[in-house]
Amino acid sequence: MGESQKNKQEFSDVKTQLINLENGKAFGIIIAMPVAPIVLIKARQGYVMCGYLNMATANKLGDIAGKVSGVKTFEDVLNANIVEVSEKAKTMGLSEGMNARMFLNKLM
Repeated sequence: MGESQKNKQEFSDVKTQLINLENGKAFGIIIAMPVAPIVLIKARQGYVMCGYLNMATANKLGDIAGKVSGVKTFEDVLNANIVEVSEKAKTMGLSEGMNARMFLNKLM
């Protein structure tokens, strides 16, 4: 496989998208992995991540973050409920059980 083809294949494994929410636009990224994708949607002040990513690190960095699981698409994330939140998110009144779309709208 030539270098150009290899680079094209690598980038085809990454999808980005602007996501319209009620309170503004968020930025989504999906990275294809062998079994399940890495999915993250970032709002102005924080983000919602999939189960691949680590809440302990989000806490260490002081991020405002929520985690969802079992998602493969941006729509899956937006329709999912938050299963874990960072300590900083808790100080903003964000909590487990919230819908991810609502969580992100509060971070715009």
